Amino acid sequence: MTIKELYDRIGGNYDQAVRVMKSDRLIDKYVRKLTASQVAESLAEAGKTMDPVKLFESAHAMKGVCSNLGLEALANAVNEITEEFRPGNARRLSDADVQSRLDAIARQYQITAEGIRDYEQGK
Repeated sequence: MTIKELYDRIGGNYDQAVRVMKSDRLIDKYVRKLTASQVAESLAEAGKTMDPVKLFESAHAMKGVCSNLGLEALANAVNEITEEFRPGNARRLSDADVQSRLDAIARQYQITAEGIRDYEQGK
């Protein structure tokens, strides 16, 4: 699988990744680090406590990483939580709605992580 094929599989925007990273070598380097990072785990933990500061910080970090890598499907999934808990914004979603969004993020992250693992294994 090529890096472009990976992006097609996981709902990424390869062209955006190239604009930010400037080369396939850098895209490859950083996309491989996503599954080793703790961004998804940090967001899931924040969701268990519904701590607004931790939810914002975790979602914002995950959105930034995913946006820079052109992982649009995942970045878009995280965006609503980022804005929901951005300091100064009024809450619009119930806790149950937030949990539903976090579940959707976890599912999209799983798709992304599985794609990256397959890419790493040359599938």
